[in-house]
Amino acid sequence: MRPAILAVLAGGVLLTGAACESDAKVSSSGTPVTVRTSATIPPPPDYSANTTKVCERLDKVFTGELDDFGAAIGKMIAYKEAKQADNAEKAEKAAAAELQSAGSQIRKETVAAESPELKAAGETSARKLEASAKTRAYLKKIKTTADLDKTLKPQLAEWLSPVSGFC
Repeated sequence: MRPAILAVLAGGVLLTGAACESDAKVSSSGTPVTVRTSATIPPPPDYSANTTKVCERLDKVFTGELDDFGAAIGKMIAYKEAKQADNAEKAEKAAAAELQSAGSQIRKETVAAESPELKAAGETSARKLEASAKTRAYLKKIKTTADLDKTLKPQLAEWLSPVSGFC
């Protein structure tokens, strides 16, 4: 406790000492002189038109690649429920390939974004989709339609939330 008190006191002394020295200009009468500058801060770049174009292309990815992913998952579930393990495995691989493709497409579309934040968000979403495609951990959890219903919405949010903030 004592070292903490000493540190606070030392900090107060440093602050007091710093207050005595200033770069403020003072007139001969002892009053501060106001200095005005004419420098203006330029407005931030407007990426809205480009972002709209990128988001339109991303919508096509979301409806194309992810629809194909949904179809492959549907087949996978049907095969799992029918106890057709070989066909279920093929459908799981197809679903993983669709995730991989969606990640690649998101990266392709967002790399052309002028907004550095959108570009970074696209890379993040792409990596998440590709990681899920590679490990297939998410797909292995799905055995029935009920499994899909309770896991798909949060999983899509996880994959797409970085770019969905822009589009």
